[in-house]
Amino acid sequence: MTPGYARRLAAETLGTAFLLAAVVGSGIMAERLAGGNQALALLCNTLPTGAILVVLILIFAPVSGAHFNPAVSIAFTLRRELPWREAVGYVLAQIAGAVLGTWIAHLMFELPLVQVSLRPRTGSGQWLAEWIATFGLLLTILGCVRQSPPAVPYAVGLYITSAYWFTASTSFANPAVTIARSLSDTFAGIAPPGVAAFIVAQLIGALAAVAVARWLWPFPAKET
Repeated sequence: MTPGYARRLAAETLGTAFLLAAVVGSGIMAERLAGGNQALALLCNTLPTGAILVVLILIFAPVSGAHFNPAVSIAFTLRRELPWREAVGYVLAQIAGAVLGTWIAHLMFELPLVQVSLRPRTGSGQWLAEWIATFGLLLTILGCVRQSPPAVPYAVGLYITSAYWFTASTSFANPAVTIARSLSDTFAGIAPPGVAAFIVAQLIGALAAVAVARWLWPFPAKET
């Protein structure tokens, strides 16, 4: 039996909130404990993010599909596996959850609730990195869904753990995450002027992944 729409939206909100609490919270903790060592801080930010993704996908996938990412929801809509009218709700729930998770991280570490990031992340290398990061993430998801669905949580967690390090942008790969991180002037932040270009690169990467996945793993239009 398919869970009701309200339950699915709640799952997307909760899951995305926990994801951002992990991303932002571990970034704050890492910066405080790393003693100025940026490589160590990034490693300490990376491991909790990859780990929490595995957990969140395992527990919320049976309810909502565990997208936690507008690019993923749009991709599944283009594949006719999520109606557009439901996708809009998913995206809004993901953005709301991402902002909520960021604020929770601020409160846990006794920082000002409302912030605006001053950390610049811009330039052609960063934009290409976000295209690559999102393209790879969607290929990972779509390939596993087609060939080995139980592997999705572990594959996504491992991919993001890796992409934190091989992409120049540290792999945001998620428009909701990008928006929320612009509201945190911490290790994980991105200054608002860089947000739009990141999101455009992410969406183009997602669209490219959908096209390539259809060619690599063809399936009838009615299959889900």
